[in-house]
Amino acid sequence: MLLRVLISILFAAIVASLVTGFYFFVRDRGRGPALLTSLKVRVTLAVVLLVLVVYGLTTGQLVLMSPWQPG
Repeated sequence: MLLRVLISILFAAIVASLVTGFYFFVRDRGRGPALLTSLKVRVTLAVVLLVLVVYGLTTGQLVLMSPWQPG
């Protein structure tokens, strides 16, 4: 349960970083260092999210529940 909460928080943080990056892009026209910092934060959060999802799938805390997955 904790893993799902962490994944949800990370996903929300990625979306927030995306909105922040768009704001800096519009305000500074992409010329300031804040846009690059926002991109670095977003990439780091995405890597952490990917690691958590892989960890959850390998430990069995997350399961695939798709209709085409053999049950």
